[in-house]
Amino acid sequence: MPSASRIKPISYFKANAAEIIDEMRRGAEPMIITQNGEATAIVQDIHSWEKTQEALAMLKILALGKAEAAAGRVEPAQQAMANARKRLLRRKAPR
Repeated sequence: MPSASRIKPISYFKANAAEIIDEMRRGAEPMIITQNGEATAIVQDIHSWEKTQEALAMLKILALGKAEAAAGRVEPAQQAMANARKRLLRRKAPR
């Protein structure tokens, strides 16, 4: 969570957009933009945003795997590899 000094009204953002973007490039914390006193947007550098998106994707994959395991849709790794090899061989086989 950004510090209180990183919470700014939209009017500040409009007046200082170029400076804020430069700060982001240099690694500044994300900035929360408020409108009518309520938080409405977050400004952050692209690298941090991409890292966040990658982390969320990994968490989704883990959650899906956990749900599959809880539902009993699992098989031993050795069997899974054997099944994958069979599918690959079928794809490579001439038709």
